[in-house]
Amino acid sequence: MNPRSRRGARGTPVRLPAKEDPGKKRARAVSVLRRLRKEFPSAHTALRHENAFQLLVATILSAQCTDERVNIVTGELFRKHPSARDVASVPRVELEQEIRPTGFYRMKAKNLIACSRMLIERFGGIVPGTMEELVSLPGVGRKTANVVLGQAFGITSGVVVDTHVHRLARRLGFTEEDTPEKIEADLMKLFPEKDWIELGTVLILHGRKTCNARKPDCPACPVNDRCPSSAV
Repeated sequence: MNPRSRRGARGTPVRLPAKEDPGKKRARAVSVLRRLRKEFPSAHTALRHENAFQLLVATILSAQCTDERVNIVTGELFRKHPSARDVASVPRVELEQEIRPTGFYRMKAKNLIACSRMLIERFGGIVPGTMEELVSLPGVGRKTANVVLGQAFGITSGVVVDTHVHRLARRLGFTEEDTPEKIEADLMKLFPEKDWIELGTVLILHGRKTCNARKPDCPACPVNDRCPSSAV
């Protein structure tokens, strides 16, 4: 198979299979997931939470921020403001300072307050369990909705596509697309629906541990022989 080069997100070099047979591609994808499942047998989100509302807040805060930093912030945040009613009533300036370490804190505070108020007004303070309802909330897109539906409710609605999944999906030759929506669509076509929740989680974990953005550890990668971008 003669790979062809392409620049991925943030200039990441990506080598994609040329005209890979759809059947072989699907078999390769399934084998990649099977191996990563063994690598991360109890895969779940790293965002600490006790309920769907806390996961929703943590996921909104995780935009352009590491889960580790979000967990530090939410430890105190959830102690002071555990429910949608609490967040909805906190002064915006106060909330901005409480979430400041997560970055983009002004916009995040605005969205969290607006989202909490809409949860109270439309859903009785309860996080809804459908994609359509979730994405109607301020600050909530498909990625956030997929995280909440999959991790809090066990509902399969799509594949979480964050920066790690974006990078790995392209490096592994699962897609040639460069937008989260189109990448998600390609992954949903390639993998069985029953695997969608797990797929996003294990790709994120693999991206953090081994296939990082600047210097992927290809020799230590359990799927290097299934990856068209492997340096091994």
